[in-house]
Amino acid sequence: MPWSRLPTSDAAGDEAEPVALPALLDAVLAGLGAPTVDAIVTVHERWEEVVGAELVVHAEPLAIEDGCLRIGVDNPAWAGHLRWSEHEILARLERLLGAGVVTSVTTRASRRR
Repeated sequence: MPWSRLPTSDAAGDEAEPVALPALLDAVLAGLGAPTVDAIVTVHERWEEVVGAELVVHAEPLAIEDGCLRIGVDNPAWAGHLRWSEHEILARLERLLGAGVVTSVTTRASRRR
């Protein structure tokens, strides 16, 4: 099958400008209800700062969807500890990511890698 350019929505037929990959990824993530790539990377890189030294070995970020950070814990007892710390965690996330990126936290027991 020969190669051909996909049609564009530009009625004038002008060539579409290239889009930078980070901007494209951010648009795809937004369509999925996820934050920007930078926000996801920040959460993972600064996880100990988000949850503290005691929890970092028992909890890991699983996903951020529609403002909800899902956290996996290696034991259900740590889920209770995270619930007690939810306001502090949300305040730290707001400081790191900005307002409205993460608005709630849920936990679930999961296997650690």
